[in-house]
Amino acid sequence: MGIRYLKKSATLQGRISAEEAEALQQWLKSQPRAAVNVGKCEHMHAAVLQVLLAMRPRVTGTPADPWLQAALAPQASS
Repeated sequence: MGIRYLKKSATLQGRISAEEAEALQQWLKSQPRAAVNVGKCEHMHAAVLQVLLAMRPRVTGTPADPWLQAALAPQASS
């Protein structure tokens, strides 16, 4: 499914590939107060996770993958 960009938030849905990491990073740079919802994310490539950890947007939702939950736990909120 990919990433759905809205005015102040992005929603990660399904499986997010490495090819989407750069676009997400650029969008987050242009939207400094944006939120990223990971509640519908089934899997994300490590490059996307690195963007989230480096850019530190407000992360909402809880991904189904327990490992991904743990990786995003310090900044995730439901």
